[in-house]
Amino acid sequence: MEIQAAVAHGNGQPLMIEAIDLDEPQANEILVRIVATGICGTDLGILSHAPLPWPAVLGHEGAGIVEHVGSAVTGIAPGDHVVLTTTSCGHCATCQQGQPSFCMRFRAVNMSGGRRADGSCTHHQHGKPAFGGFLGQSSFAAYALATERNAIKIDKDLPLDVMAPFGCGIQTGAAAVLNTLKVQAGKSLVVFGAGAVGLSALMVAKIAGCGPLIVVDTKADRLALAMELGATRTINPLEEDAVALLQADGGVDYAVEATGIASVMENAVNALGVNGVAVLVGVAPGQKVAIDPTALQSRGLTVMGTIMAGRDGVPALFVRKLIDFWKEGKLPVEKLIRYYEFSEINEAIAAAKDGSAVKPILRLPMNGEAA
Repeated sequence: MEIQAAVAHGNGQPLMIEAIDLDEPQANEILVRIVATGICGTDLGILSHAPLPWPAVLGHEGAGIVEHVGSAVTGIAPGDHVVLTTTSCGHCATCQQGQPSFCMRFRAVNMSGGRRADGSCTHHQHGKPAFGGFLGQSSFAAYALATERNAIKIDKDLPLDVMAPFGCGIQTGAAAVLNTLKVQAGKSLVVFGAGAVGLSALMVAKIAGCGPLIVVDTKADRLALAMELGATRTINPLEEDAVALLQADGGVDYAVEATGIASVMENAVNALGVNGVAVLVGVAPGQKVAIDPTALQSRGLTVMGTIMAGRDGVPALFVRKLIDFWKEGKLPVEKLIRYYEFSEINEAIAAAKDGSAVKPILRLPMNGEAA
């Protein structure tokens, strides 16, 4: 079928709303009409410097309505409302252990470019393969193909243009705190980076009863938002030495790093008190982080990594738990969101890059055409 998609033709180039041919769903696949999709830092990084085989359709925070399902699909039906997340193989050791976010074939199934096991390709343009299936979806488009493993069914009365970022950014920040760190109430926590991931970590840390809650960022408006969302203290590292200030109080129990900057990762570790734990959430491909092993040994420090639903987290179950928090008013993610029409995708990307929008969300037209 021919669909409209925001197509990338190279690194650093603007996306173009163009026609793409999307294959029909195979037996294990579902066809989703995308209603809304978020823009995430991973999209920005790929667009900036990843050596993809162009053209490509990115986007991985899609939410929409199922239109068709393959013959082997049993848990999802046409008309269901779904939030899309990354996919997993379902067969490797970590998937079998109930940790699909750490799927041992994560790259193979999420970055195949839409190449299926039988050699067919999900996306084409002008009769030639286009890179699709990005992180299990390629949601910068009117329609996306997904599977039961990465489509999370939600109630039909939930606003899809609010639910979309639960598939990645909201989930990732929240899981870093609740699933990977498994925080204890009454313990201190600092978040480095007040983007959508970091602020989600802050909000669930408040839910979990952590305190004091500190947020470190260079943007005054982000720090003000952090205070509104539950921070008890903020630090601008352009004005103050965050590590020195935190160590003056004996260091923190938990640190969440959500910038993807190597030097900030080092600061997160250095801000810890005795027996403190740091979790690295920001994506930093190719960067090297310097950590003093003596500090780890003498202070009993732990450094962890996390992605998506985190340790022992199942995305479908965890996202629904977060949605319950949202329903209760405890996770007001709408305060992070700025909306754009699909045709304004390049403006939305620019706002994400310069930090003027915390979480840009694209709304797609009902008829699948460019607005």
